[in-house]
Amino acid sequence: MQSPLIYDWNRVGKAFAPCRVLLDDETLRDGLQCPSVRTPTIEQKLQILHLIDALGIESADIGLPGAGPQVVEDVTALAREIVEQRLRVRPNCAARTVIADIKPIADISQRVGMAIEVAAFIGSSGVRQYVEGWTLDYLQRCTEEAVSFAVREGLPVVYVTEDTTRAAPEALRRLYLAAIRSGATRVCVADTVGHATPAGAAAVVRFVAGVIEESGAKVEIDWHGHRDRGLEIINALAALDAGATRLHGNALGIGERVGNTPMDLLLVNLVLMGYIERDLTRLFEYCLLVADAVGMPVPSNYPVVGRDAFRTATGVHASAIAKAYKKGQHELADTVYSAVPARLFGREQEIDIGPMSGRSNVVFWLERRGLAADAGLVDRIFAAAKISPTVLTEAEIMEIVGAMEPGGPRSPGVADGGETQPDETAEMSRVRARRSGL
Repeated sequence: MQSPLIYDWNRVGKAFAPCRVLLDDETLRDGLQCPSVRTPTIEQKLQILHLIDALGIESADIGLPGAGPQVVEDVTALAREIVEQRLRVRPNCAARTVIADIKPIADISQRVGMAIEVAAFIGSSGVRQYVEGWTLDYLQRCTEEAVSFAVREGLPVVYVTEDTTRAAPEALRRLYLAAIRSGATRVCVADTVGHATPAGAAAVVRFVAGVIEESGAKVEIDWHGHRDRGLEIINALAALDAGATRLHGNALGIGERVGNTPMDLLLVNLVLMGYIERDLTRLFEYCLLVADAVGMPVPSNYPVVGRDAFRTATGVHASAIAKAYKKGQHELADTVYSAVPARLFGREQEIDIGPMSGRSNVVFWLERRGLAADAGLVDRIFAAAKISPTVLTEAEIMEIVGAMEPGGPRSPGVADGGETQPDETAEMSRVRARRSGL
């Protein structure tokens, strides 16, 4: 619920009425195209699949069986897990728009007893046609043969035109109409190289919606975006407003080159904007599991799940958060210096102590740990923070706390072999010595 203390300019002139939004998680296929990741084990893939399901994500790309026997084995295990564990998430598999790639999907579908959606992709832009030596006639023929084969096998098809956002209207119309006539139930607009702007994303989706209307068929639109220009989230939202009903994304945005639309941040924005309702308390677990499985640590400043997402050491910010807590209003503390409520993700606001801190940081830090914030202790910690180039660690602060306890050193002296400056306490000297490598 929106706080009465916040005037939300985001809602001025725009109605955020909930609409039909589906999500497709491509972490286990498109995400693994990132050149810096390692392929997760099947045990890790199964764990990720369960978290995708727990987050209420409707479908997931579980692999490209045409890539070889190992992928076939993993896809079979993932599909079987969905069936045996009665997961809600629906599987799809990527395939080039050729029968040879679709046949193994049909075989797996038969073995596990579940229809697996075929995501049949084909290049559509002029630049791709020129490089590959393809003609539009050839692309249409491939489309008709492959889509028709999948439909005969009883598999639903989403027809994916690679590089849609740089393709000519006449090429898109011809290919989409061919796919729809052949039985595709969805078509996917792909911003394969991250070329689109929000205006361009909306324009191409509206164009495709017009082609579908022209066909007279009941076909829906997917949006698949990349982050080369850093516009991936806003492009997905623009595509949604223009008529797309299913948005693709990968955990932490991993993917080819600099990656894809981050599924985690897409979920966050869709919830905060009122498009969907979703329990996101396991989002942190989902991101950390994927980060560990693929060997790509989450950056400290990554939104929502990064170490610093709900953390401050700045005096003015910390003071306001502490005052909100003292008023007994935890929701206020969660919004006074944050537009994304930490509580939605099972996290909370954190206050640290560093060179930019005020005494209120120190008082809050101590009291949150059940320690008495007496003036002498606060002064000593505050002074140590002011000479530190970084935020103090818990161990460093507790060393000062211990030194202030009965029997501990209370006066300036020699710290770790180095001489103190005249105005330094022993604790300050220890911090200076440690941070300088002495």
